[in-house]
Amino acid sequence: MKIIISPAKKMQDASSDFEIRDTPLYLAKTKQLLQRLQRASYPELQRLWKCSEKLARLNYQRLQDAELEKNLTPALFSYVGLQYSSMAPDLLEAADLEYLEQNLRILSGFYGILRPFDGVIQYRLEMGAKLVGATYQDLYEFWGAELYTELYRTQEPVINLASKEYSKAIERYLAPNDVFVTLEFKEFDPKRQKYVQKATHAKQARGQFVRYLAKQKVKTLEQLKEFDELGYRFVTERSTAKKYIFLKE
Repeated sequence: MKIIISPAKKMQDASSDFEIRDTPLYLAKTKQLLQRLQRASYPELQRLWKCSEKLARLNYQRLQDAELEKNLTPALFSYVGLQYSSMAPDLLEAADLEYLEQNLRILSGFYGILRPFDGVIQYRLEMGAKLVGATYQDLYEFWGAELYTELYRTQEPVINLASKEYSKAIERYLAPNDVFVTLEFKEFDPKRQKYVQKATHAKQARGQFVRYLAKQKVKTLEQLKEFDELGYRFVTERSTAKKYIFLKE
């Protein structure tokens, strides 16, 4: 099976404990994006990034100096956020990391799709971004069906742990026979008197779920339902073949 997750906005240069294994699959297209971004003015980029002046200047300078073949970090260790801290890939064993290298894919607005040990640089470009003056309407149009085609190249089930912004790049191309299962982690909200998915807790749960998959070397859809961590449990009566619901009381 293949598991898809979102990247994080914040990135880091990881320690030398982990070495890159390969270059991203769509590096030629990433070069096109980099050239387009490097031609953009500072005000255009600040509007695109929607961040503080300090952060915008940092990313602008980083962009001007960017070289896609230098100062690389394995993708899985380059992102900083709740999902990745919960996953704690640096604490996984070699066999766990090998499982993720074979099965986990990180969707990226800049790189398209990443394997855990693909070498990446720090960047700031979300999948939902629209580049001013580009010949394509947005990054969904830029990447087209390529990411979907790569994911389903071997016709394996795809487990969706990505946010809607990123899973949209795949879902729009799904064929009737494609197995695409979205996982949701919900908890009871006493004020609203119903189960809801809270963004912060969902990110933590997604990271923990990836860790569970790696530790258990999960191979089947049935094994997904055995996840019982952070207080979440699979609920059959609320789930469907395309959506697995995990609830926390």
